[in-house]
Amino acid sequence: MIHTLRDGRALDYITNEVTSETAILFHHGTPGECTLWSNWLAEISDVQAIAASRPGYGLSDRRRARTVALDLEDQTELIEHLGVRKFISIGWSGGGPHAINMTRHLACAGAITLAGVGEWGHDDLDFLAGMGPENHEEFGAALAGESAIESWMAINAPGFAAVTGAELIAAFGGLIGEADKRALTPEVAEHDAASYRRALQEGFYGWLDDDLAFVQKFGFSLSQISKPVLVWQGDDDFMVPRAHSEWLARNIPTAQLNFVPGHGHISLVEQYRGEILNQARKLLEN
Repeated sequence: MIHTLRDGRALDYITNEVTSETAILFHHGTPGECTLWSNWLAEISDVQAIAASRPGYGLSDRRRARTVALDLEDQTELIEHLGVRKFISIGWSGGGPHAINMTRHLACAGAITLAGVGEWGHDDLDFLAGMGPENHEEFGAALAGESAIESWMAINAPGFAAVTGAELIAAFGGLIGEADKRALTPEVAEHDAASYRRALQEGFYGWLDDDLAFVQKFGFSLSQISKPVLVWQGDDDFMVPRAHSEWLARNIPTAQLNFVPGHGHISLVEQYRGEILNQARKLLEN
């Protein structure tokens, strides 16, 4: 579905078509788009479930120079359109900080971040340490500026824009370990590959703008968060290593770290979906 924002941009989103003033709001990873969450939405029938594609992904129009903090504006317009009065925010990977950002909304009862990215520019977080070589190259380009990351995208994004499930493990290269390779069954791999194809069908600028947003400050203060934040993380993760979630847990006053040894970036969200959704429902009850 498409919601037209006040500034005229299109915002691409899906829901579980449940009528409720209570909701779970999902934030996809990088790169990604809203239908990544379709299997999660299919399991939720008691509250409204919503996922939107960030600007530049899927059918959402680009918003240049966006920060993590600015996403609050688009998401607020969407939940107001859908009649939401209370919600929990869940984000995976690059969606993690976007989920945490929503705790600034008065109607937000808390956030859950799944292997979410930490904030750039702090002495006590070596942002790139433990990441696969592909991430070092990608974020190195982002740090060099928009022209450099655009050149990187022009070379690397077309492969993901056309990737199939059968090709996905090879496409990830050094970004996944054994836990994630096991989690990428043919069904899971094709679902995820279809989401990458849809995310990039109109171009790579959503991905580019995410990367530029992640090599600067989020634009809001983690130390001021007063809503519950549940932080999930495994230790076989080469996309967003455990140091990121441990840093978030140290720097968010209300954070609770759920560390699951032996899990990676993908296996975490595949195996623990039910428990994560139960946590979201409990937060909504408070």
